[in-house]
Amino acid sequence: MPIPTPCTKICALDALKRRCVGCGRTLEEIGRWSTMADAERLAIMARLKADAR
Repeated sequence: MPIPTPCTKICALDALKRRCVGCGRTLEEIGRWSTMADAERLAIMARLKADAR
């Protein structure tokens, strides 16, 4: 089963952090999401969870 996208449909870039304010991913991560391996997606999801704390 594929790893679902963390997209929250709130797409705006934080200019200082260079990350989406909705999901927390970088533009590069957003652009590559559909071609990433599950392991890479899981690593990003873990980082997003840790950043939310």
